[in-house]
Amino acid sequence: MTGPASPKPLLQVLAGEKPSVPPLWLMRQAGRYLPEYRALRAEKGGFLDLVNDPAAATEVTLQPLRRFAFDGAILFSDILMVPNALGQKLWFEAGEGPRLAPELRTRAGIDALVPDTTILDPVYATVRGVATSLPATTTFLGFAGSPWTVATYMIAGKGSREQAEARRMAYGDPAAVQTLIDRIVSMTIDYLAGQVAAGVEVVQLFDSWSGSLAPAEFERWVIAPTVAIVEGLRARCTVPIIGFPKGAGGKLAAYARETGVDAIGLDETVDPVWANAALPAGLPVQGNLDPLLLIAGGEALDAGVDRVLAAFTDRPHVFNLGHGIQQDTPIAHVERLVARVRRA
Repeated sequence: MTGPASPKPLLQVLAGEKPSVPPLWLMRQAGRYLPEYRALRAEKGGFLDLVNDPAAATEVTLQPLRRFAFDGAILFSDILMVPNALGQKLWFEAGEGPRLAPELRTRAGIDALVPDTTILDPVYATVRGVATSLPATTTFLGFAGSPWTVATYMIAGKGSREQAEARRMAYGDPAAVQTLIDRIVSMTIDYLAGQVAAGVEVVQLFDSWSGSLAPAEFERWVIAPTVAIVEGLRARCTVPIIGFPKGAGGKLAAYARETGVDAIGLDETVDPVWANAALPAGLPVQGNLDPLLLIAGGEALDAGVDRVLAAFTDRPHVFNLGHGIQQDTPIAHVERLVARVRRA
């Protein structure tokens, strides 16, 4: 005997259902394209000041829902909270992005890390605040960075386009990188389980730099750690898991088959028609409108939305972007997107 269907469209899709109108949310929907976000950030200070202020982070998480009534609310935080909790100092340089210290170029540096999980307590407080404030039909998504992407930041001490430092170390000292990956996996399982305990209903794993790896390296540093997180998290709680291996391209099918995730996020470079044919039948997908189309707007936006919708008419589908919304996105274009998806 089955229970009543979930009133939350996003959860329905992740359970394999196909509503007539796909649920919709946008990566980075809480952020700099919103004037109310910019005002709050100016009042509170830097990005980490917002993340570590549960009341402010709760407000930021809820802001886009008031404007657009998205079907999902994504926790306002950052993937680098895990390296911070593992023992690296985290800060943001104006105009340049995140920095982590010390850089982890040796096994000795990795072994010297002293974790402090109390750093994550404000995130859990934010989750509790958001969970009690959401509309009844809105699904609450938590997230973490996938181990390879997190490791690239930890090794280089910052983001990089080619992830050369991490890739060189993975070839030259794979045992040291494996130690680091294992530590990230363990912390990530704890972190996501903590988010679930505090109130999130779905989690997403962001592997933003998975596309930089050769196929054999992808198996070791993307698929295997994702399997470990999926299995470890499911041993502790029941929650849908969305995997988003950005740039994986032709390796998406293997990722879908082998990792055990409940849904696959597709970046904007993936042909949705190909993905629909290549991925396991019935596996829910999420995506994958180009964020630059959302900036362009007009008929180009309409046509892009329609292409994505048409590709997944026979598959459970969460409409989303292929990556995060950009800060110069006009609000009117987001409104147009929402109306087009929902045929309002």
